[in-house]
Amino acid sequence: MNWYLEVLKKYAVFSGRARRKEYWFFVLFNIIITVILALIDIKMGLFSAEAGIGLLTGIYLLAILIPSIAVVVRRLHDTDRSGWWILISFIPILGGIILLIFMVLNGTPGENRFGANPKEA
Repeated sequence: MNWYLEVLKKYAVFSGRARRKEYWFFVLFNIIITVILALIDIKMGLFSAEAGIGLLTGIYLLAILIPSIAVVVRRLHDTDRSGWWILISFIPILGGIILLIFMVLNGTPGENRFGANPKEA
C-alpha cells in the first residue's frame, strides 16, 4: 500500500525514476480498487451499460489518470528511455506489448541521465 501512496504523493512528478516494484504495486492496487468500485457501481445501479463504466469507477479512473501517466514516464526513465516512449501505446496491440516489455525490464544500474538509481536510495 505504501508504494501506491508514494505514487499518489508524486501526483504530477514526471522527472526522476520509478522502480518496477513501485510501478507494479500501483497497477495491482488500481486493479483491486477498480474492481471493488465496479462492484459497488453495479450494486447501487450506477453502472451504465451504454458507457460500459460506472459513475464511481469513472471518477476514480479520471482522478488517477495523471499519476498513472507520471509513474509510467518515471518507469521509462528507469530503463533509460525518454518519457515520450509512452506514445508507442497508440500503436494498436504492438505498442501495448512493447510498452509492457519496457515496464518489465530491469532499470539501468547506477545513475543514468534521469537521476540516481532508486534501488540504491
